[in-house]
Amino acid sequence: MRIDKFLNSVNITKRRSVAQDMLANKVVEINGVVVKPGKKVALGDIITINYLESSRKYEVLKIPTTKSTPKSLQDEYIKEL
Repeated sequence: MRIDKFLNSVNITKRRSVAQDMLANKVVEINGVVVKPGKKVALGDIITINYLESSRKYEVLKIPTTKSTPKSLQDEYIKEL
């Protein structure tokens, strides 16, 4: 699954366009490398989002098969580090 779709489907971002803007501004990294919207996410990847005053890291536990997942099931797909 593409990183922009992944961020949206596991509820890290509210809309895919927000994820695409974050990727365009180079604030999203996978395993320490800044990525483009087309980058594929794999199990075990570490996603880092660098906000202005802090950063958040997530480990990919599972790849969703649907376009969106309920927020209550977010822990099945990612783990915040």
